[in-house]
Amino acid sequence: MNDFETNNRALSAKALLAAFDLKPKKAKGQNFLADPATARACVERADLSPDDSVLEIGPGLGALTIPMSRKAKQVIAVEWDTNLAKVLENQIESLGLSNITILNQDILKTDIRGIAERAGGNMVVAANLPYNISSQVLIRLIQNRDLFKKAALMFQTELAQRIMAEPGGKDYGRITVLAQYSSRIRVLYSLGPAHFYPKPQVDSQVLEFLFKEPDPSVNEDILFAVVKAAFAKRRKTLKNALSNSELPFSGEQAQAALDEAGIDPKRRAETLSVDEFVALAKAAGKQLK
Repeated sequence: MNDFETNNRALSAKALLAAFDLKPKKAKGQNFLADPATARACVERADLSPDDSVLEIGPGLGALTIPMSRKAKQVIAVEWDTNLAKVLENQIESLGLSNITILNQDILKTDIRGIAERAGGNMVVAANLPYNISSQVLIRLIQNRDLFKKAALMFQTELAQRIMAEPGGKDYGRITVLAQYSSRIRVLYSLGPAHFYPKPQVDSQVLEFLFKEPDPSVNEDILFAVVKAAFAKRRKTLKNALSNSELPFSGEQAQAALDEAGIDPKRRAETLSVDEFVALAKAAGKQLK
């Protein structure tokens, strides 16, 4: 049993939804933190400062939004569900909170760079991500990580394990390499189904990402493309995967890049370390000039 396993029941979220005649949308992966004490403990672990601005993705019913607003300078909450945004607006107004901004938008289409620039620095990301967009959101944050100092993101445990995986296993994939290349990652805490309403059939984990400065010697567009190509056909050898991908690579160019990086062309993507992918991307860049 982890730190947050308790006997609390999912009454608060259920009652709030009922008050607005709403039901969770299963197809959209809506599972809400049910216990206010758990939410407060989660915020404590996030270690926010009064100078921080928080970009919250998917605030839902505001379980984390409201306690975060009492720790940080401001919270910009991006919620695609119009009904939930209205519930959150109602709560904010009733509590008299003035440092929360709600954007009724799709995070995958939101101008996060514009948000961060208006916030003026010290930007932190917090999110309880639905499974169907978790990887897309994480990749978008990685690509814009110069805007943020860290992120605390909640995933289904299955995806969290993939993000933290070591080379050589089936869990090791594209999202693993990109996350570990760009961030120092640690598990903040784990939550069981009883902490959510409705109860999911899986456990969840919150991972903290401390973003690394981009390496000026790495063309990240090429790195991301090489990683994507390698794992798109993960059963193929690296030479075949690269030369039969969206990259404008011939078999000879793929061989040359692999040779320069010191990687056996018969290896498969899941066997390469993050450093080996970086070396391969640098060599690939020379072939693509």
